[in-house]
Amino acid sequence: MNFLNPRLAFNGFRLQRINMSGVSKMKGPVQEAIYCVLKERFEPVHLEVVNESYMHNVPKGAETHFKVFVVSNKFEELSLLKRHRLINEAIKEKLSGNFIHALSIEAKAPQQWNVNDVLDPSPTCLGGFGK
Repeated sequence: MNFLNPRLAFNGFRLQRINMSGVSKMKGPVQEAIYCVLKERFEPVHLEVVNESYMHNVPKGAETHFKVFVVSNKFEELSLLKRHRLINEAIKEKLSGNFIHALSIEAKAPQQWNVNDVLDPSPTCLGGFGK
């Protein structure tokens, strides 16, 4: 893997995971489940799933805050709201019983996506327990 380029291409189409400083390289079971269900359900040309829990006041290793970036032909001619609902529904079905506190979604059709688009990290949490 080239760590200077945070993107990785697989099998002629792009299934990408982001490499951000401060983010563990290990994928937890919830993050991996989200990645798998989005890959399976939407057949994306681009997919990123980032666990941003480390940025919040949660126990170390928690999987409660996620950001996803999905580019799929299945989003063509769908409103942004419909895209978000489909993603939320897919994740809810897959993770029944697991708690996710926050999910940030970027969902685009291929013609809306530029290969140079980068998923920006979220701002630092300003609240939480004990603050």
